[in-house]
Amino acid sequence: MLFMCHQMAMEHESKQKAAGGGTSPGTSAAQTPTAAGEIIRDSNVPIIWVLGGPGCGKGTQCEKIVAKYNFSHFSTGDLLRDEVASGSDQGKELQEMMKKGLLVSNETVLKLLEAAMTKALGGTVGYLIDGYPREPAQGPEFEKFIAPVDIVLYFECSNETLVARIMKRASESATVRADDNEETLKTRIATFRENTEKILVQYPTQLRRINAERAPEEIFAEVEKSIDELLAKKGKKA
Repeated sequence: MLFMCHQMAMEHESKQKAAGGGTSPGTSAAQTPTAAGEIIRDSNVPIIWVLGGPGCGKGTQCEKIVAKYNFSHFSTGDLLRDEVASGSDQGKELQEMMKKGLLVSNETVLKLLEAAMTKALGGTVGYLIDGYPREPAQGPEFEKFIAPVDIVLYFECSNETLVARIMKRASESATVRADDNEETLKTRIATFRENTEKILVQYPTQLRRINAERAPEEIFAEVEKSIDELLAKKGKKA
């Protein structure tokens, strides 16, 4: 539910911006990095955004990256759920927002990301930010508030492959998700593609398009090449 609130917030913000309304009421766009953001910037720790449609296999690739390179893996949906589960004051506020159907602002999500990244800083080789940004304005806000992204791994699959993989996963799962049906999936994928293409064009030099129609091992070989090059550029050991 929290994840859906976050998705709704992004759709709401997109519609407002299209109508010339700017950011959501009560939500200020991040303009400058915080003290923690400056520390992350100065650390020279690689930052990778990991994007791909539902069923593209990016979760498997993130697991492989963490295992080989000791990167820290953060999903915004997981961070929101973890904050609620922690019982903190902010977690309680988020839970109340969920119950009332209110929107989780991008500023809140960025603060959770920043806190998680800062906590991991001393013992990580790099950061994997999974499934973020989700809409065009989020990338620039992340870079202003936290730090610039080094590379964007985009796992490409055809719509047919994405639908087939999700439907197969659903048929093998003991838990059936309400949105795991073909028509809903097609709508989710269409929305994803519309937003993601607008994001990708903002990062032509950082973008790494990876064919995710192949076996996981073949895909990871290409991922390794991109990460090895990034680590070498930053003077870090693979």
